[in-house]
Amino acid sequence: MKYISTRGNHEAINASQAIVLGMVPEGGLFVPEEIPAMIDSEFEKLVGKSYQEIAEVILEKYLTDYTKEDIIKCVKGAYNNQSFDHEDIVPLAKLDDKRYILELWHGPTAAFKDLALQLTPRLLVTGMKYLKMDKKVAILVATSGDTGKAALEGFKDVEGTEIIVFYPAFGVSKVQALQMKTTGGKNTHVVAVDGNFDDCQSAVKEIFASKEMNEWVEKKGYEFSSANSINWGRLLPQIVFYVASYLNLVRDKAIKYGDKVDYVVPTGNFGNILAAWYAKQMGLPIDRLFCASNTNKVLTDFFQSGVYDRRREFYQTNSPSMDILISSNLERFLFEITGHDGVKVAGWMDELKNNGIFAVDAATKAMMDKYIVAGFATEAETSATIKRTFNEDQYLLDTHTAVGVKVGGENMGENVMVIDATASPFKFVKSVYEAIEGDCGEIEELELLDKLEALSGEAVHRGLDALDKKEILHNRFCKKDQIAEQVMDILG
Repeated sequence: MKYISTRGNHEAINASQAIVLGMVPEGGLFVPEEIPAMIDSEFEKLVGKSYQEIAEVILEKYLTDYTKEDIIKCVKGAYNNQSFDHEDIVPLAKLDDKRYILELWHGPTAAFKDLALQLTPRLLVTGMKYLKMDKKVAILVATSGDTGKAALEGFKDVEGTEIIVFYPAFGVSKVQALQMKTTGGKNTHVVAVDGNFDDCQSAVKEIFASKEMNEWVEKKGYEFSSANSINWGRLLPQIVFYVASYLNLVRDKAIKYGDKVDYVVPTGNFGNILAAWYAKQMGLPIDRLFCASNTNKVLTDFFQSGVYDRRREFYQTNSPSMDILISSNLERFLFEITGHDGVKVAGWMDELKNNGIFAVDAATKAMMDKYIVAGFATEAETSATIKRTFNEDQYLLDTHTAVGVKVGGENMGENVMVIDATASPFKFVKSVYEAIEGDCGEIEELELLDKLEALSGEAVHRGLDALDKKEILHNRFCKKDQIAEQVMDILG
C-alpha cells in the first residue's frame, strides 16, 4: 500500500514515511493509493471480537510496511484499561430503538481525539525505527481545544519527539485550557495564540510548506511532523471505531449484519466524518453520513451549494471545537471523489488560500450529494437539545454531540442512526449546566463540575478531576503572526 499526495506533487511513499512526514512538504495531504475493500464475511468474522482485535485487522490493511507484531504492540499499548475506562473502548448508549450515541470520550482526556492520539505516537515512533532516522521529530499541533491535550498526553515523554501545541487563547473552554497548561513531560510545549483556530492551523501548514523553516529545523537536528488530522496516522485510527460500533450493534442484536446504518458526525475539520466515509468505502454497511456543523456552518453551506466561502464572520460558540472555517480534511474527500484529480484539487486549494472561496464543478457536486447530507444547529438549538435530551431521555450530552442529535433528529429515516459523542459533557460544563438549569451567574467553571455531577448522577471524567489543584506549567503567549518565531525559540 503506497500513499500519494492530494495535489499530485509528491512521489508515492510507504505508510511509515507518510506518518512521519505528517503532510506533503510541498503542500497537500497523503491518502492511500487505493482503499482496501473487505467482503461481508471478513466483517462478520469480527462480530464479538474485541476493539483491539478489530483495530489490528483494519490497520493491517493500510499499514503494509509495518510488521504484524509491531501493529499488535502499538494497538495493545494504545487501547487498554489503563487508558480507557470501558471494555468496549467506544460503548454505545441507547436513546431509543432507532438512535444510539457512540461514546468516543472514555480515553484519558475526555475527547474522541484520544482514540487516535493514543495510537498515533506509537505508529510514528515505529515508522521512525523503520526509516532508521537519526533526527528527532518536532510535532506541531494546531488545536481548537481537544486535539491539543490528547496530543500532549499521547506524545508526552515519547523518546525522539518534541511536541508544540498552539491554541486560540480566547477560543477554548477554561477546562480545555487548564488541561493543556498543566500537562507535564520534558518534551511538551503549549502556546496560547491571540487569534482563532484557523490562524493556528494556517500558520502550522505554512511552516510545513516553508523551505526556509524546513532547512532551519534540519540544521537543528529535527524533522517536522503533525498530530493533527492532516496526518494520515491520526485519521486511520478513527476508521476503526466506525467498524467496531457497527459490529457491536450486530453483537447486541440491535441490527442484523447487512442492515444499513446512518451516522451523524459533528465536525469542524471534516476528519471524523471522512473516517466514516473510508469505512463505508471499505464495504461496511453504512448508508447516509450526516455532517453536523454549528453556527460556523461553512461545511453545511458548501455541501448545499457547492461553493466553499470562508469569507464570513467567525463565531465563538458553545461548541468551540467546531469553530472552524477552513476544514483541512475536505481536501482528501475532494481528491477521492474526483478520481484522484490532483490538478483540480490543487487549483481549488490555491483559490481558497488566495481568494477565500472556490466552487466545484457539477460532477463533483453530484458526488458530494451522493455521500454527504449536511445540517447545522444554532447555539440556542444546541442548548435546547441538551435540555430536552436530559429531561426526556435521561442522557447528558455535551454541546458538540447535541449539534449531532439536533441534525440527526431532523433526518430520521428507516435506518438505525448512530450519533458520535465527541466529548464528555463535563468538558464543556458551563454550557451544559446552563442549558439545563439556566444562567449560573459568576460561578466558576470548575465549581460547576461538582454541580453537574450532582445534577446528572454521572461522575466527573477522571481527566478533568482536580484540575484547579494542578500546577500551571505552560504560560507562553504570542500573536498569530509570531507562531514560527515560537517554534524557533522552543527548538533553537
